[in-house]
Amino acid sequence: MHEVRPEAPSPSADLRTHERRIRERRMIPQEPELALLFEPLHKRALGLGVGFAAALVMFLVTAVPLATGTADALPLYLVAQYFNGYSVTWTGALVGAAWAGFVGFVAGWFVAFCRNAVLGVRLVVLRARAEYLQTRDFLDHI
Repeated sequence: MHEVRPEAPSPSADLRTHERRIRERRMIPQEPELALLFEPLHKRALGLGVGFAAALVMFLVTAVPLATGTADALPLYLVAQYFNGYSVTWTGALVGAAWAGFVGFVAGWFVAFCRNAVLGVRLVVLRARAEYLQTRDFLDHI
């Protein structure tokens, strides 16, 4: 009797199959909720959101004591050390809101930029490790 042995797959066929599997895995996200976690933040949107919130808070922090007549209760005049043109007046509330909006925008933009950069580097490192772990025994099959 003659025994039929299956042919061993060629290394190039194994490599093509491996590359196809990697491409398929990248194209179809396993869990959409998890994929949203790794989406980059929109820098301008976060900057505008933080800037608007900071401007609103600064305006209210100045306007509420002015409206209630307790402007001397808090040392709000110290804000002028940071925001040029600020004073504990209605005009100063608008000037402070403008400065706080600008500072808030820059802070929000920078936070989004840093988060995107750290996440990008982290994903590159994780992907490189995963590909290394999948191919580290490649020479054993030659």
